[in-house]
Amino acid sequence: MRRFWRKQAGRYGERGFTLIELMIVVAIIGILAAIAIPLYANIQQRARIAKAQADARTLVSAISMYSATFGSLPGALANLTAAATISGVSGGPFMKSVPNSPAGWSAYSYSSNPCGVFTVTATGDSTTVSSP
Repeated sequence: MRRFWRKQAGRYGERGFTLIELMIVVAIIGILAAIAIPLYANIQQRARIAKAQADARTLVSAISMYSATFGSLPGALANLTAAATISGVSGGPFMKSVPNSPAGWSAYSYSSNPCGVFTVTATGDSTTVSSP
């Protein structure tokens, strides 16, 4: 029975893979890598964009809560992370900390005008995320 399962030795008593078999395996691995690497890079880029969008929405929400509490917009994003008393009204902190932007992106910027309109922006990966 053992002889049935045992592979016959080659001409010179050697066993193993041929050069052609090894080249085919290497070619298949190369093809799979050529397909997978660009997909992985695209997924990372989409994840950074999604993080920036989520962080911008969080910042907009905190700015809206600040505005509702104090009746005015904050001067800077750092004002959202500290408790404050303005005109006898106490409130905050509205966030534990300002989120870090994704790797390779600019820091979140905040701008407002006297009319009560504000914008939170970050730029990276050839994309600009802006809210609201």
